[in-house]
Amino acid sequence: MRENTMYAAAGTANDPFPVVGLIGAGAISRVHAPAWKALGARVLVYSERGAAELAARYDLEVVTTLDALLREVDFVDIVTPTTTHRDFALAAITARKHVVCEKPLAMTPADSGEIAAAAAKAGVQVYPAHVVRFTAPYATAHQAVADGRIGEVAVARFHRGGSSPAIGTWFQDDAASGGIIMDLMIHDLDQARWICGDVETVYAVQNPPTVDNVVPSFVSAHVTLTHAGGAISHVRATWGAVGTPFTTGFSIAGSVGVLNYSSSANSGLTLDLQQVSPDLVIPASPLRESPYLTEIREFAAAFAGGAEPRVSAADGVTAVELAQAARMSLATASVIVMSEFAASTEAAA
Repeated sequence: MRENTMYAAAGTANDPFPVVGLIGAGAISRVHAPAWKALGARVLVYSERGAAELAARYDLEVVTTLDALLREVDFVDIVTPTTTHRDFALAAITARKHVVCEKPLAMTPADSGEIAAAAAKAGVQVYPAHVVRFTAPYATAHQAVADGRIGEVAVARFHRGGSSPAIGTWFQDDAASGGIIMDLMIHDLDQARWICGDVETVYAVQNPPTVDNVVPSFVSAHVTLTHAGGAISHVRATWGAVGTPFTTGFSIAGSVGVLNYSSSANSGLTLDLQQVSPDLVIPASPLRESPYLTEIREFAAAFAGGAEPRVSAADGVTAVELAQAARMSLATASVIVMSEFAASTEAAA
């Protein structure tokens, strides 16, 4: 592995950027690849399918085996289907490579915990790509709540949805994708915890239900979370008809104000504040640089010895735990107590 001093100023004109190994060439690779290139990285790509096309589009280099990729790179970026994340991450960690892994970190809490533990033991860094933490509206809301700008949070609502990706794909296989909760809603489960604090209970409903491991092509799920600080979060995710516009948003009500954001209604945050100074600065628009570039810039800086990014391996593990607890709630039609759920998953590991 190269020494961090070789790229302490990674991405500048005076210092060479480390070599990045992109594992996977599916849809999400098309936002990760240009982000790495924007930082000046040399990118190698390994994938069972699509590597040549991706390489031609973004000026990448194709390698034909995982071992060849791991020999050449300084760290890896895993953008493959969820069920493959564990094995690729552990292979990279064994090779002493830092890891970026597209969310979810793994399919199960046990596998996610194994990745985090292996990285800690090996002395390498692993970061899950929870990109929503890097978008301006959500990052600003997190900071506003942390600063006490709306007082104590009482009720928060998060929603996310769009055209279904499931029709005839692996997303429709519950065992492969985890369904809409693990694949899509996990973004807002992470946001609810990030903004409102640790989660104590989880209750989930879904319509239509998943039957015989087949996730409906068009489906909506709703999860209610209670937080240790007393807040309640309602989280909704929808896979709609083909052509349904992608929308996302939130409403976070505190004791002295409310934060509202809707991607379909405006391009920034709106505030209804009762007892807050008028000099509160909220970005007028989230349309700065791509949040994928922002997150990858933070990860690269951390790999180079800089500050820890705003999302950790532990955050990735907890997000998977929340999603899996919601899936268990669906299966049992019951409220899941997270302290008991965590204990049961640890015992089973």
